[in-house]
Amino acid sequence: MKTNDPGAGNAVFKPCGARHVPRPVLTGLDLFEKRWPRVLRGARAGLVVHPASVDSALSHAVDRFCAAKCCELTALFGPQHGIRGETQDNMIEWQGYRDRKTDLPVHSLYGAVRKPTEKMLRDVDVLVVDLQDVGARYYTFIWTLDLCMEACAALGKSVIVLDRPNPINGVDSEGPVLDPEYASFVGRKPLPVRHGMTIGEVGRYLRELYYPELSYHIIRMEGWQRGMWFDETGLPWVLPSPNMPTLDTAIVYPGMCLLEGTMLSEGRGTTRPFEMFGAPYIDPDKLVAALREYRLPGVFFRPLSFRPTFQKHAEKICGGAQMHVTDRSRFRSWETAVAILKAVHDLYPKRFAWKQPPYEYETVRMPIDILAGTDRLRRHIESGTPLRDMQRGWLAQLKTFTAKVRPHFLLYE
Repeated sequence: MKTNDPGAGNAVFKPCGARHVPRPVLTGLDLFEKRWPRVLRGARAGLVVHPASVDSALSHAVDRFCAAKCCELTALFGPQHGIRGETQDNMIEWQGYRDRKTDLPVHSLYGAVRKPTEKMLRDVDVLVVDLQDVGARYYTFIWTLDLCMEACAALGKSVIVLDRPNPINGVDSEGPVLDPEYASFVGRKPLPVRHGMTIGEVGRYLRELYYPELSYHIIRMEGWQRGMWFDETGLPWVLPSPNMPTLDTAIVYPGMCLLEGTMLSEGRGTTRPFEMFGAPYIDPDKLVAALREYRLPGVFFRPLSFRPTFQKHAEKICGGAQMHVTDRSRFRSWETAVAILKAVHDLYPKRFAWKQPPYEYETVRMPIDILAGTDRLRRHIESGTPLRDMQRGWLAQLKTFTAKVRPHFLLYE
């Protein structure tokens, strides 16, 4: 039976270990036909989507909009990895095409063009964005939103965000705030590494500070609370990108993505990306012994060897560790990842290496610097600065942002 009622026929997805959800969260996609703003009524709509753009019954946004009566769907847009996750590995560009199912044009926003052009938006009055973010500054979907907002502001188009949960909760924040001098496609505007906002709230921050002339609207969620983790929402987890297979991955990602700025394997090419890490020259037991000396909260390191099937050190045996998060409320992914980089650097100063540019369309600055949003992290690790001294700098920035900036843009209690 076909229905557009977001509550009809829904299963309550209840992962093992998550608390009971008496009433599942409804996303902006679940609610858009009941809450669409006037700008969408009768408009020609473009839709920015990816594989996780599904409602609580796993119907995809494209299908929902094709059946909707509030607007005419005229074009599809896809971020990194494509609208259906076609590109498996990181930093693989893709080209636009015509969708076989809908016969609509599909425009790539991850390639030679990352901001919608005037030609792409010619038959669009309203650009609707439905992307599942994972709560980390370098996850590129929020910057695809930023570029969509920039393009629509210049052309007098409207932007609507169908809001979704921050899967690693909307309370906790971590890491330094981006220095604008290090802006790139993994961080275009000042945000902490773990920003503690929904994608709709990030868009609200961008609109108020950078695009005040933009017609910007958010279809808010129903039932979401800031302290929720994704497995407490009752929503199904769908991979927002091919190397984000589980909520466990998202929990460690805000810190462990830093390894992309090094020649360490961050576990791409394994079944546990960002949880496994290492390199061919590392002694697993020696590394784990060094990491345990930091007494990092909420995490246990297990020595292991692994062989990535692609990406860095493909088909080579790597020594390293797997992190097991034992208490996600105490675990701090940024601090943990910095400790990992420092431990490997200090144990193997002649073998450890930073990745060289290019990286995510940046050809001059070091990848680690644009990921961290500053060159201080790299300089501190190279100079042997103690972890506690490094913490002071980013905690001061974080305190200012979370106390004075972020509260102005939050939508949910």
